[in-house]
Amino acid sequence: MTIMPHAYLVTSEVLTSTLRSMIPKFRPSPLALAVLGLLEVGPLHPYAMQRLIKHWGKDQVVNVGQRANLYKTIKRLHEAGLVAVRQTERDQQFPERTVYELTDQGRRAVRDWLADMLAAPRNEFPQFPAALSFVMLLGPEGALAALERRAGVLRENLARLEHDLDAYSGTLPRVTLLDDEYLRAVTAAELRWVTGVVDDLRAGTLKWGEELADMALSFMPD
Repeated sequence: MTIMPHAYLVTSEVLTSTLRSMIPKFRPSPLALAVLGLLEVGPLHPYAMQRLIKHWGKDQVVNVGQRANLYKTIKRLHEAGLVAVRQTERDQQFPERTVYELTDQGRRAVRDWLADMLAAPRNEFPQFPAALSFVMLLGPEGALAALERRAGVLRENLARLEHDLDAYSGTLPRVTLLDDEYLRAVTAAELRWVTGVVDDLRAGTLKWGEELADMALSFMPD
């Protein structure tokens, strides 16, 4: 039997600890949360996950349009030890499908993620506020036209959300519709605000001119 020198063992332990610390921590995302949440119900293959997310209307809050992103997320969850391969299904009518299941670590992670996402607001840098910060580049007429189009889309979205809530509120528990309630509230609030800005642009009370360029230059670093 070969006895390893003490110095080698110490060096090996330090190296192993260093390598572990270099492994990036898994960063939660809505899609990763959805995958772990679905696997709480039972083992699933990626196609079934995507289908369930869309069937339950959760594609309104989780971007699952590209299946490649779903596979990439599942791969990262598997590498992080949060999901495991349960089995591989083979059928002549379908391509080979890998069925995944939740690990104990994944079960703990999904609860930690949920609590953190619910409790801690984060700046997610959506496109609309970023566009508003440079809206002066369009001029009043261009801004009015763009915001009128947005208001029209918001009205359609709000009508759809209200229709869905009316259709399902009598058959599903309210806890399963909280995301729809939130989207309806946020959409209604945004529509009110956008409509107010549109009204101000039409009335001419919201305007900008050459002085904006001078003001912007005054904030430029020397």
